Amino acid sequence: MSDAHDLTGKTVIITGAARGLGAEAARQAVAAGANVVLTDVLDKEGEATAAELGERARFARHDVTSEADWRRVVELAVGEFGGVHGLVNNAGISTGQFLESESVEHFRKVVDINLTGVFIGMKSVIPAMKEAGGGSIVNISSAAGLMGLALTAGYGASKWGVRGLTKTGAVELGTARIRVNSVHPGMTYTPMTAQVGIEKGEGKYPNTPMGRVGEPHEIAGAMIFLLSDAASYVTGAELAVDGGWTAGPTVKYVMGQ
Repeated sequence: MSDAHDLTGKTVIITGAARGLGAEAARQAVAAGANVVLTDVLDKEGEATAAELGERARFARHDVTSEADWRRVVELAVGEFGGVHGLVNNAGISTGQFLESESVEHFRKVVDINLTGVFIGMKSVIPAMKEAGGGSIVNISSAAGLMGLALTAGYGASKWGVRGLTKTGAVELGTARIRVNSVHPGMTYTPMTAQVGIEKGEGKYPNTPMGRVGEPHEIAGAMIFLLSDAASYVTGAELAVDGGWTAGPTVKYVMGQ
């Protein structure tokens, strides 16, 4: 990790950090010198990840749709490590239904976790970040927040919402030296996506220009960049980490091969 990405002395809250992208972001943040509060609803896995990371990591069970839980998490970060300098809003759920098949109840649940949870998180850390003299909020959206994808009615709507909420936060919080950016992962190999048949390796995902899915360390690296002073003049940005998926169709597809 370069000096520009040094997070020494900073405290970062990472939601959905028991496994997958969130856990990898926590590992990289600790490696960069940060104190980290990992949160999730998966207690066993979250506690194990925090234990693996050592004395600069704490785990908290956390429902991101609960204002009370958010207050408790921020209080833990301040009490244990003295402040809050970074937030990665990573927690979320995905869906796989056509618009006409998705129930209103399920749509609301997805939006509540993926979008309202991000809103509450941003709102909850602002006072502590102002007290610290600034900070960085990294909202995890998706490639589905940059383009229309079938089978993502609730998920796609929520991730487009995260994109817009990020812009609003960047505009409102810039003078407080709080930067707000969004990361848009493409298809990524994690324990969750492995369960639905996603495989890593070259040639496994030909619809992406790079011909493969991403891996957690590649997505997490973008998060660490945005948390760090290397991104000190970056706010309101949308960083696609998707192997070129949202850039456009592959050459073979264009040529009809």
